Amino acid sequence: MAQPDSKKIFFENLSGAGKAIAVLTSGGDAQGMNAAVRAVVRMGLYVGAKVYFIHEGYQGMVDGGDNIEEASWESVSSMLQVGGTVIGSARCKEFRSHEGRLQAAHNLVQRGITNLCVIGGDGSLTGANLFREEWSGLLKELVEKGLIEADAVERYAALHIVGMVGSIDNDFCGTDMTIGTDSALHRIIEVVDAIMTTAQSHQRTFVLEVMGRHCGYLALVSALACGADWVLIPEMPPEDGWEEKMCQKLSALVVKHLGFDTRVTILGHVQRGGTPSAFDRILASRMGVEAVLALLETTADTPACVVSLCGNQSVRLPLMECVQMTQEVQKAMDQKRFEEAVKLRGRSFENNLRTYKLLAHRKPESELPVSNFNVAVLNVGAPAAGMNAAVRSAVRVGISEGHKMFAVNDGFEGFYKGQIKEVKWSDVGGWTGQGGSLLGTKRTLPAKHADKIAEQMRKYNINALLVIGGFEAFLSLLELLAAREKYEEFCVPMVVVPATVSNNVPGSDLSIGADTALNAITDTCDRIKQSASGTKRRVFIIETMGGYCGYLATVGGLAAGADAAYIYEEPFDIRDLQANVEHLTEKMKTSIQRGLVLRNENSNDNYTTDFIYQLYSEEGKGVFDCRKNVLGHMQQGGAPSPFDRNFGTKMSAKAMQWLSKKLLETYRRGRVFANSEDSCCLLGMLGRTLVFQPVVTLKDHTDFIHRIPKEQWWLKLRPLMKILAKYKTSYDVSDSGQIEHVIHTRPKESDASVAM
Repeated sequence: MAQPDSKKIFFENLSGAGKAIAVLTSGGDAQGMNAAVRAVVRMGLYVGAKVYFIHEGYQGMVDGGDNIEEASWESVSSMLQVGGTVIGSARCKEFRSHEGRLQAAHNLVQRGITNLCVIGGDGSLTGANLFREEWSGLLKELVEKGLIEADAVERYAALHIVGMVGSIDNDFCGTDMTIGTDSALHRIIEVVDAIMTTAQSHQRTFVLEVMGRHCGYLALVSALACGADWVLIPEMPPEDGWEEKMCQKLSALVVKHLGFDTRVTILGHVQRGGTPSAFDRILASRMGVEAVLALLETTADTPACVVSLCGNQSVRLPLMECVQMTQEVQKAMDQKRFEEAVKLRGRSFENNLRTYKLLAHRKPESELPVSNFNVAVLNVGAPAAGMNAAVRSAVRVGISEGHKMFAVNDGFEGFYKGQIKEVKWSDVGGWTGQGGSLLGTKRTLPAKHADKIAEQMRKYNINALLVIGGFEAFLSLLELLAAREKYEEFCVPMVVVPATVSNNVPGSDLSIGADTALNAITDTCDRIKQSASGTKRRVFIIETMGGYCGYLATVGGLAAGADAAYIYEEPFDIRDLQANVEHLTEKMKTSIQRGLVLRNENSNDNYTTDFIYQLYSEEGKGVFDCRKNVLGHMQQGGAPSPFDRNFGTKMSAKAMQWLSKKLLETYRRGRVFANSEDSCCLLGMLGRTLVFQPVVTLKDHTDFIHRIPKEQWWLKLRPLMKILAKYKTSYDVSDSGQIEHVIHTRPKESDASVAM
């Protein structure tokens, strides 16, 4: 397939020839560790390095022997979807001693290993850094004992360490999300959704205990994702008399106070089990590749670093700065400096807590500000999981800001028909976990019905609009902006919050609903591949949604371990198809028995899913057979993922606060009048920041014919998917992470992990 121009060709500039890299998992296991191991192995082999597994963590490093095993390409096949860690993890007392580290150094030097990729928590990474600092001394000691040759000290002079944080607790400072956290949230929310049905049936109250040790991240984000009535976390211990306050809020919880039936559920290790989510697979794969890049670029003077993602960008952080900051958090909590502990956790944690307080605890009517503003919220376009969480958030934040909130049914079609009603705080209770659009949504654009919509805005005195939807929502605001010249009713603040499974809205790297769709694709691909277990060699052709946007096919392909993904943005022809068939034929001659090919629904008018299926079937005769599957609207259905629930919640909260600010700015002489371009915006996540952009400025960045942005960040992931599928391709490292300092990892106004 055609390749985009690359500023820097990876394998020409950074060679791993002659280098040996070892990967180990240490401490507690976490879903997604296997994806990280797979990426390290395949990227390492791709650049010409030798790659080794170290089984059973530091214990295997100390014991040596068969625990340190050379890895092959095939040895990491079929592990992407497996939870836990297939190379084992163990806590090792021996490694904490000098003698243990001396033995570990001996075992590594015997195999020429001077590059370590450690996947674990802060304890594992701290141990790795100590090992690195002692390395030269350990080698000299080995020479003195006659265990290695004298020239080995110079030949293996430096030990290079790169860490990836694998922990469901998400308690490591400096990283937005650690490997395993999103999957743990999936397990928690699955249980909560199941419990909600029985709780409502019996009018019971449930108290759930989640993991997280000294970090309240899992409890806090789970509370946001399920709309919990109360949350108890170590960073925000309850004040005196909290029991009475809670009972007043809930009207029911503790038996001795209220006589209601209460049940306690302790989730335990179910949170660490199961299949990794799409987010964790992508996170771990990207981090694994970045870890190899970091190891190849490191010098003797480079400090040990941790690789992570900030927003959707790779970053490298000095390992010990992160460790020290993490220790500072615990110290602050021990000394009961809880506000400081929350700030040290990072902007993401701080914003999660602020948003939870805003949505969960309603102020008494007497304490609410009175704004006298009416704000309407509506969904436009196709339904997307997470829309309801966004509406709930908008309604409750709006009420907290003192506004009257109005819900519009069936988008702009319902608007011009007058399907508008005031919505109260309790009306949106329980909406967070609901899929689809409870308000109803249509693709109808407002221009044809502008006069009737203006009439309804006059009737209900609508002072601001919050539109939650996809490409049609963006088009709608462009039309309303243009109609301001004729209708003063549209001279009010308006904002779009992107929500579509296609992730094709200009001005935002991510849209509400895309993560849920990715998980549906990934889960289905897992099942489809599993269906071929024990059969002859088989290739599956899967069609995804997305219109002309190849996001779902590309990122879904990366998460599912696809061999190819055909998209509109990267033109392909019959020669590319033939090359892919030949590539799969070669792979099928090894131990690999299954192939996976994804095709975006509008990737090519002529090379349809049927055509590709028939071509693969014919050309693969005698080597593999083919099956095809069109996933269809199942990608739009189902309960929203934790990511989309929180993304919708926090994006809408921010949009609502922006509207409140604009309403005050544009209120003059007893009415709201907003006719400037910056009063009609789209809220998007770009890189690490949340940005309000006037919709008119996005016109030049939009391909209106194909309904996609002209530039899309995820196209840089395509070479990564191909490398992990054993294609020889160029890889642009100009965008790879550079060493940053922990205190500088967040721009002032950003919440890089706004979703989580």
